Amino acid sequence: MSQIAPPRPAALWQAVASVLDPEVPVLTIEDLGILRDLHLDESGHVEVVITPTYSGCPAMDAITADVVEALAAVGCHDVSVRLVLAPAWTTDWISEVGRRKLQTYGIAPPSHRGDGPVPVALSVRCPQCGSADTRELSRFGSTACKSLWSCRSCLEPFDHFKAL
Repeated sequence: MSQIAPPRPAALWQAVASVLDPEVPVLTIEDLGILRDLHLDESGHVEVVITPTYSGCPAMDAITADVVEALAAVGCHDVSVRLVLAPAWTTDWISEVGRRKLQTYGIAPPSHRGDGPVPVALSVRCPQCGSADTRELSRFGSTACKSLWSCRSCLEPFDHFKAL
């Protein structure tokens, strides 16, 4: 009787990296930059380390369940997910692929923040038509991570992922 080989760490990472963010379902947790690390010990236990976008993020329970489910699908059932708050997540951790996915989905991606103060957007390029003739309607959008904007050119409303 042959034994099934345990999944390799790269396959485990790929399974977890493909988990979608429930609030922006075109982004994976890897695109978003919240997937920080994955450890596989000699007993077969897998620990996944994620950093929430902010300490009270309501999506963390769903993401944790989805990570456990993704690993179960590749044969790993001894799993723990650890939330790490430091260093604090920043929108600079969103990958370039993730930024393009946001744009295509109709959400204006955040600007790069760098090490200085958090910039306040006076104008955000519209993800529908590309115009910079936009205005902020509300600092709070469909989720705490986004603000609501409107384009004066195409008249479409859109979310903007805030730079954090």
